[in-house]
Amino acid sequence: MALLKYEEIAESLRSRIAAGEFAPGDTLPSGRDLAEQWAVARATVVKAMDVLRADGVVEARQGTGFIVAEAAIGRPTGGRRAGTTRVTGGMPFRRVGEPDWLVPPDHIGSVLKLAAGAEALRRVRVMLLPDGSPHSYVQAWFPPDVAGPSPRLAQTAPIAEGTTRYVRRQTGRYPVEGVDVTSVRLATEEEAMHLALHGPTAVAVVRHTAYDQEGRPLVCEEGVTPEGLYEQVDTYEM
Repeated sequence: MALLKYEEIAESLRSRIAAGEFAPGDTLPSGRDLAEQWAVARATVVKAMDVLRADGVVEARQGTGFIVAEAAIGRPTGGRRAGTTRVTGGMPFRRVGEPDWLVPPDHIGSVLKLAAGAEALRRVRVMLLPDGSPHSYVQAWFPPDVAGPSPRLAQTAPIAEGTTRYVRRQTGRYPVEGVDVTSVRLATEEEAMHLALHGPTAVAVVRHTAYDQEGRPLVCEEGVTPEGLYEQVDTYEM
């Protein structure tokens, strides 16, 4: 399906930001310049900027226009429905270490349909509350057939266009179905350290798996949130 004009503009700016043409804090071309460049109405450019702002790629600054966002923003993978059990979208985060290739836990390897002993690429981050304290500890696991053709997943630098769009651009694969599984257990030592927990603490674990248009797993992401910070709200007709 062909992109609409505002989507083309948004994707073009994402690519330019991802390529380093515009660094965090840089001012993007004005709405007038972009409208002239693309031969569209100013309203079309505004709609493109609204998309980028909603995705946390740009910020509006009074008297300046739009700038590239300084802080990395965690966003849900793909078009997650409203009311999803995943609670870490749209929050600032801190990357933990460097992406690494590891044999995932059995339950992750099974979901990713990996052979016994096969490695996957792991990216780890800590989602942050407004005061900078930890909210959730998140590990995202990418199978080799996704991580291999997408080398930027193995880099620590943020992917300005978002991992979902980057993976689609590199592989042609995109999420069409998500499966979320929620469970409760005690935090591990590693999780407790990153979440600043003291003593045995119950945590909610949300395992999200995104599947592509052929039913193949794209990523398995596990978010761990301490009791007291996790909340799921369901609204439905009765």
